[in-house]
Amino acid sequence: MKRILFCGFCIFLVTLFPISLMAADYVAEAELAYARGGLEGYKQAIELYEKALAENPNSYESNWKCSRAYREYGNEAKSQKVEGWKDICAKYGKSGMQYAQKAIELGPDKPDGHYYYGLNVGIYNNGVGIFTALSEGLKGKTQTSFEKTYEINKMYKDAGPMLSLGRFWAVLPWPLHDRKKSLKYYREYQATEYFADNFEAYVYLGELLIQIGGDENKAEAKGLLEKATKSDDPYFRDKAKELLTKIK
Repeated sequence: MKRILFCGFCIFLVTLFPISLMAADYVAEAELAYARGGLEGYKQAIELYEKALAENPNSYESNWKCSRAYREYGNEAKSQKVEGWKDICAKYGKSGMQYAQKAIELGPDKPDGHYYYGLNVGIYNNGVGIFTALSEGLKGKTQTSFEKTYEINKMYKDAGPMLSLGRFWAVLPWPLHDRKKSLKYYREYQATEYFADNFEAYVYLGELLIQIGGDENKAEAKGLLEKATKSDDPYFRDKAKELLTKIK
């Protein structure tokens, strides 16, 4: 009798919470796929997060993590210079922005959605170009997203908001860019423990120092870019070599 009652209770639970249980399983599998990394890992993670969201569309966790996976897929395609990487960046960046926006709506006081919205705009920009992104009104949204993340927790994701804001103010075309603000955020990031092993940051700061000019800035840029040429990332390794040719 007890066994019958127990089984009946189990059936009741499964009937009551099937969506939550299934969505949780998808999220757990997605985390493993994301941790494997690479194009295949990120793509599988996206598929699994989207399955979880089909069951529970208002999951804050699944929305921001799906956005993160979209961003990493686009970034990996760019870094490895796979065929058609610009089209991939445009497509995946746009989708990533949509999931991040949903996460922002679900958790406006949490950093994840804001941060990955901005990063996905960056990936989208890599695909369509800065002027297309600006024409779509993404400048203000990106600035707001990174500044909100910085306000909530500037050390989030290894001090990512500092580096992101530095890059944001550096890449805007004239007269929108602000090299003084960019350098301020880069220097703040440079003072953290995360700068030492980040070749991407070397390239970004090196590029800005070349643009600012001056013998001391160029000397610092040269040192940073020479280190960046040893990166395993083809995109930043080649970018560092290209920038070194501009130092006279």
